[in-house]
Amino acid sequence: MALRHAVLAALLDGELSGYQLTKAFDLGVANFWHAQPQQLYAELTRLEKDGLIAGRAVVQETRPTKRLFRVTDAGLAELEEFTAASAKPSFIRDDLLVKVQAADHVDTETLIAQLIERAAFAQDKIDLFGKLLRTMRGERTEDEFLRHGHRIGPYLTCLRGLAFEQGNRDWCERIVTVLRERR
Repeated sequence: MALRHAVLAALLDGELSGYQLTKAFDLGVANFWHAQPQQLYAELTRLEKDGLIAGRAVVQETRPTKRLFRVTDAGLAELEEFTAASAKPSFIRDDLLVKVQAADHVDTETLIAQLIERAAFAQDKIDLFGKLLRTMRGERTEDEFLRHGHRIGPYLTCLRGLAFEQGNRDWCERIVTVLRERR
């Protein structure tokens, strides 16, 4: 997957400015595709040049003119082609796992502290995903939203982010217990 597809998918809900796109990435897309703001702005420029998005200027009285971007028909066709292609398997690349791999030869107190920190980070993300999911579905139950909700794609990716972070938290807590019991 390229950043271009993540940006196109993020713009499916309507026009966004570069700033709004950055916020959308922070809240939802970042759970499966991380990008720095400068990467997003550069990608917007490329996508517009390629005709996959269209930008328009919006004059603001007390602020600089901003640009809003939307997906074009060509951009939708690009996303259609991307979704039709086989998905590559994901893989883990995590420096904490390298540290745990070396657990028999390093200071486990430092490792335990890092695992506790990672578990706390995961819990914060779990709380954020829970809040996002509740906001997206509103008054509906999850089953009702999944059957009849509008734009369930972002909801489904948040469910994956939630499961991922729950797995991270649970694994970190288990490894802390294992390391403490081995002292």
